[in-house]
Amino acid sequence: MSTALRHERAERDPAKLFATPGVNLTRRADGTLVLSSPQALRPYSRCLNEHLLYWARQAPDRAFLAERGPDGEWRHVSWREALDEVLRLARWLIAIDRNEGDTVAILSDNSVEHALLALAAMHVGIPALAVSPAWSLQSRDFARLRSVISQAPPCVIYVDDWERYRPALEAVRDLHHAVVVVGSASRGMPPGGVRFDAIAGGGSRADVERAFNAVDGDTVAKLLFTSGSTGEPKGVINTQRMLCSNQQARVQVWPFLETTPPVILDWLPWSHTFGGNHNFNLVLRNGGTLYIDGGRPAPGRFEESVRNLREIAPTLYFNVPRGYEMLVGALRQDSALARGFFSRLQLIFYAAASLPQHLWDGLEELSRKVAGERIPMVSAWGATETAPLATDCHFEAGRPGIIGVPVPGCELKLVPDGERFEVRVRGELVTPGYWRRPDLTARHFDDEGFYLVGDAVRFADEAEPARGLLFDGRVAEDFKLSTGTWVRVGMLRQAVIAALAPLARDVVVAGQDRDDVGVLVVPDIEACRAGSGLPAGTADEEILRHPAVRAAVARGLETLRREAPASSRHAACALFLRDPLSIDAGEITDKGYINQRAVLARRRDLVEALYTPGHPDVIRAGTGEA
Repeated sequence: MSTALRHERAERDPAKLFATPGVNLTRRADGTLVLSSPQALRPYSRCLNEHLLYWARQAPDRAFLAERGPDGEWRHVSWREALDEVLRLARWLIAIDRNEGDTVAILSDNSVEHALLALAAMHVGIPALAVSPAWSLQSRDFARLRSVISQAPPCVIYVDDWERYRPALEAVRDLHHAVVVVGSASRGMPPGGVRFDAIAGGGSRADVERAFNAVDGDTVAKLLFTSGSTGEPKGVINTQRMLCSNQQARVQVWPFLETTPPVILDWLPWSHTFGGNHNFNLVLRNGGTLYIDGGRPAPGRFEESVRNLREIAPTLYFNVPRGYEMLVGALRQDSALARGFFSRLQLIFYAAASLPQHLWDGLEELSRKVAGERIPMVSAWGATETAPLATDCHFEAGRPGIIGVPVPGCELKLVPDGERFEVRVRGELVTPGYWRRPDLTARHFDDEGFYLVGDAVRFADEAEPARGLLFDGRVAEDFKLSTGTWVRVGMLRQAVIAALAPLARDVVVAGQDRDDVGVLVVPDIEACRAGSGLPAGTADEEILRHPAVRAAVARGLETLRREAPASSRHAACALFLRDPLSIDAGEITDKGYINQRAVLARRRDLVEALYTPGHPDVIRAGTGEA
């Protein structure tokens, strides 16, 4: 086992890990509330790479980045080595032919080369543009990739392997003038391309230093393109001020970071704000070590994550609910894996969606059994437009779904929306807008400068605001039944997932202008197979039609109906989704987040089936029969 597991006992006392939670609350006459942190935001760095220079001096030999090499062994890059590489790449970047506003586009998965090139671009004030690899590798029409390259033309495009990305690069070759950089281990080379490890020359160190000194808070550090619920991707401007102030806020509510450099093993893609801004920048800000996890919570990929966890004991662990679902199963089956995982873990962090109650209970049970104590489980809330941390649950919540209170430097405006609030955000962590889209920018800010996120929240305890907020779904996803009753999709989705556990990975909630709610179920095929008793290798279709599986779904729906009899609080019927959700159609992100509106629009035939009397595939509450 890795020497990473030989260490002193981890500090897990929330009183020592976290700042004392609190909230300032102002009530307006119209019912609007304004929330902020009692902590003032302290001074923060001018730009992210000031931390790179600092740690290269203070801990030059400590590992900053690590990934598995072709031989399967971990290859580490120290802080000093990382700085040397960033300066090498920056000299080349500053001298290449480029237009004002050009980007450095990175199409590939997380890797050491990806990180170094992005840091080099930011070092000299060129926006780094990490594009979801799914838009290059899983897309059929490359429409989203073409949209991104058209909106933010690159001077450099990086791919780790020419052969793997050749179709995507050929699909956009008429849209840019970029130099194509391929990974050091790439199969093949495009005409005029350059290999990452062969990059040399360019400007002088003095040129690089001048460019670095010119970077300030307003400098665009990154562009992150989000799919949105409809239309083409939109580029969210991420300035140095946003990212640096956000990490300062993070360390003020997690002060232990300044005494315990974080060690994380993380797969979350850097093309998204969770992995690319929150997690990566947390390591950069606090001199930690990031092990790049080549696995992910998907069949055939999760085994790599398990292999990595056998060797690397993280101090912090970040994942989405699907990742925890697979992890809990693995930890229960392997006591050695569980001992290593919990050995120096200080906290468990989930985001992107609320953690189902059965996974919360499973992690708590495992931590008590293996570590001898409950390891804090926390979450936060924000958006790509908020860098991303806007609220943080830096306290013992006691239940999933609580997103905490505003972080230092962040104001929330809560606008009444029935029994809940529409939430808006203002502060240095908020984007100045969308890349070259002033029209879109104007539509997303109110007259007081608050960013319109489109999410809804409510208080965990109205009498004690410091106990935090609960996420209550997307305002645009909610709808009315034919009775005029509002269906709050976010909360109902979680209730249905819990009721159908473990058979449902996720659900899409339907029922607009109908008499009752129906759900399209994204099945967990392995859990359904186990519930059916059918052998491995059985076709998915046969598993999902098995009477035992249908009966289990019907019982779950009936249980929820008894517990929440109001028509807007339960689902009357369900239908399994048999075809995978489409990235091209915007139904799902590569992080696993489902766009409810896109699925309902694309699969109108299945929605109609839900409300067709006697349809053989529909499961109704309490019956298991159509």
